[in-house]
Amino acid sequence: MNAPALLDRVRTRLALEPGIPTRSGVAALVREESGGLLGDDDVLSAVREAVDELAGAGPLEALLRRPGVTDVLVNGPDQVWVDEGAGLARAPLGFADDDAVRRLAVRLAAAAGRRLDDAQPWVDVGLPDGTRLHAVLPPVSGSGTCLSLRVLRRCSRSLGELASVGALPGESESLVRAMIRTRLAFLVTGGTGSGKTTLLSALLGEVDPGERLVLCEDAAELTPAHPHAVRLLTRPANVEGVGEVTLRDLVRQALRMRPDRLVVGEVRGGEVSDLLAALNTGHDGGCGTLHANRPAEVPARLEALGVAAGLGRPAVHSQAAAALAVVVHLRRSPEGRRVEELGVVRRAGEFVVVEPGWRADGGPCPARDRLGELLDRGGGAS
Repeated sequence: MNAPALLDRVRTRLALEPGIPTRSGVAALVREESGGLLGDDDVLSAVREAVDELAGAGPLEALLRRPGVTDVLVNGPDQVWVDEGAGLARAPLGFADDDAVRRLAVRLAAAAGRRLDDAQPWVDVGLPDGTRLHAVLPPVSGSGTCLSLRVLRRCSRSLGELASVGALPGESESLVRAMIRTRLAFLVTGGTGSGKTTLLSALLGEVDPGERLVLCEDAAELTPAHPHAVRLLTRPANVEGVGEVTLRDLVRQALRMRPDRLVVGEVRGGEVSDLLAALNTGHDGGCGTLHANRPAEVPARLEALGVAAGLGRPAVHSQAAAALAVVVHLRRSPEGRRVEELGVVRRAGEFVVVEPGWRADGGPCPARDRLGELLDRGGGAS
């Protein structure tokens, strides 16, 4: 049987049906249209091809299925890149033309209930399977339709497992365990793909089972091995532009849910002011992740986010000094992802700074004694 003709018939039937095609629906149509003329192996092959084309990610589906893939990027019909954990590499596949890339982008956005067209030429949304989609259409994208797919691997690893693969060198494992035990407020920092979410999940798994965790996230990435974790998720506005739920909204709601630990999956906007305020009102042990290239840059990042949210510069630093104690910094290298530094947040005049309390490379640690004091008795920065 002619596979392209079969696919055309299935595509025609789907065009007459309402709603977004599902994998099971596409598979049923393939079996029906094949009329029993295909063998088992041919049916499975045809089903997979049709599902990938009509309800999956098309030519990109095979890349997304690979175990180690974190990102798939499309810069144009003949420029597909993939990151399997060791950096970006050109993928040996492509699309027929830019219209094919655009059709895929529009269909994926529609599957998540979002609009992507000339009037709304970009979209940033989580797909039903958890993959994060960002797409930009021409002429905003000068090189053709651009797709960025971030694969969120919801695998839960313990601190022991991370230590066994070298992610927690030297004393870092015992130090972060003590940090959790003494209920210090902390941020996990690092660049994109450095393993911040994986480490934060593992740290939350070490929290006393009697404590209640309230997680505020854009997408369900944190997977702590903890018996009492409540998850709150943001929601984009609908096509009418209403109904949006932001991280800032979630943080405010979480404070009314009797959290023992308030967790923000990624601090990247106005929610920083609510988080710092919460950590200053008796919510010990709160935490989150923050994009930062170095621990010393964390105060500047917090300042930028806080000022954008309406806080004055002195207020941001004053809140951060009282709220945060430790910064756990990760770095990604060709050898893997690992904790590079534990920094201590302290006040320096009107502002706060982050000084090394422990370093993987054995470099100078002016805050080593202060880190030891915090881990011995718990408490905030000063």
